[in-house]
Amino acid sequence: MPAEAAIRGRPKPESVGTSLKSTIDIDGRREPFRPRAAPRTDWSREFVGVTGPQDGTEPVRPRVGHISFLNCVPLLWGLAKSGALSDVDLTEASPDILNTALAEGRLDMGAISVFEFLKHAEDLVALSDIAVGSDGDVQSCLLFSKVPLADLDGARVALGSTSRTSVRLAQLLLAERVGVRPEYHVAPPDLPRMLEDAQAAVVIGDAALRAARHDAPRLGLHVHDLGGMWREWTGLPFVFAVFAARKEFLARQPDVVRHVHSCLIEARDLSIQEIDLICEQIAERAEFDAERLKDYYLRGLRFDFGERELAALTEFARRVGGPGEGFPPDVRIDVIPAP
Repeated sequence: MPAEAAIRGRPKPESVGTSLKSTIDIDGRREPFRPRAAPRTDWSREFVGVTGPQDGTEPVRPRVGHISFLNCVPLLWGLAKSGALSDVDLTEASPDILNTALAEGRLDMGAISVFEFLKHAEDLVALSDIAVGSDGDVQSCLLFSKVPLADLDGARVALGSTSRTSVRLAQLLLAERVGVRPEYHVAPPDLPRMLEDAQAAVVIGDAALRAARHDAPRLGLHVHDLGGMWREWTGLPFVFAVFAARKEFLARQPDVVRHVHSCLIEARDLSIQEIDLICEQIAERAEFDAERLKDYYLRGLRFDFGERELAALTEFARRVGGPGEGFPPDVRIDVIPAP
């Protein structure tokens, strides 16, 4: 089956840096990759522009969060081409910032890491048919090790992210799949420095893509894909982030939620139809060539959220949930159907 057919309705990323400042062709016109129609947020001013009106009135447009990693660039491209960006107040930021903003009500809808979604499941509802995940190797959530995994018991492992999803996935796989219990510490996502005082390191997003391409071969490291390890262990895909809406916003603005939900699905489908063009344009400013990007988008990432993805999310919650995690193993997961 052609890759495009196999992943109908997928594409996703972490921080794109300059690649998001490139241009795209929309109906034959060269346009800025981040259209002016979408107000941008200056994150250095701590959510100024994200809090919305202070007089109790409803915002004119829903405040929507979008992950600023390479994995989500195709979705942004699709939103731009469809014209949907004019309908939302879009905030692009790292997953950690978006997680907090949505959980605290500073955003109405958007992408959220699944661990944080599970912690706040009482306040959030997932949108069906759209997520960021993988069904095997994801290529951007990686465990780099100097030694075989079986030798990591009691060893130091550096975590290049505070993302609880990737952290708990790595800890779960090492403890229950491999049978080792390392000592963990958080470090900036610079692989060579992380390994100065650690035997292994977990790196996600764009940093993982770069490390796998440059650092791992040079340092002679073992590279383990956490998405692939989960798939081999459970037989299920893994969902790294869902798109969700706050329940109170859904109650007030069901039509708005339905519209944004529909726009996200349309953006995903548009991006798949024109994935070659998207990859060529990203490659003009990114450090990866178009073929490498296409392989990442079509074979690494999945943007679906159906029955198998819901089963995977439920299984992850069952395995990691508990009193110390912020949600029970049988946490209720509410999902609204696609429009």
